[in-house]
Amino acid sequence: QVQLVESGGGSVQAGGALRISCTASGSGSGTFTKSMAWFRQTPGKDREAVAVWSASGNTDYSDSVKGRFTLSRDNAKNTLYLQMDSLKPEDTAMYYCAAGYTGYSRFDAANYNYWGQGTQVTVSS
Repeated sequence: QVQLVESGGGSVQAGGALRISCTASGSGSGTFTKSMAWFRQTPGKDREAVAVWSASGNTDYSDSVKGRFTLSRDNAKNTLYLQMDSLKPEDTAMYYCAAGYTGYSRFDAANYNYWGQGTQVTVSS
């Protein structure tokens, strides 16, 4: 089992920055967190992948955040970070951390087994 806890969300004005964190724990955290991802969701919409960290350490981003968001990782703390710069009102969403990647597309929420409770990011214009 893996437990994921997100933190660091909040409210910021457009153009500002936030860093959100996801800390993993549990007996499976070493195995199931090699590949992780951040998704976001707004009411009435599907969960959308914004950034993925593959087991090889490669990162990839959705077109909507590329160049503004940056993943980093502290393995000693079992923590994945998402630095979000130049935030826009359309970045407003609940952000979720995902682990337990099962294969195929890393941008598909269906391919992750473990999820955190989410952290809210609100960007005002």
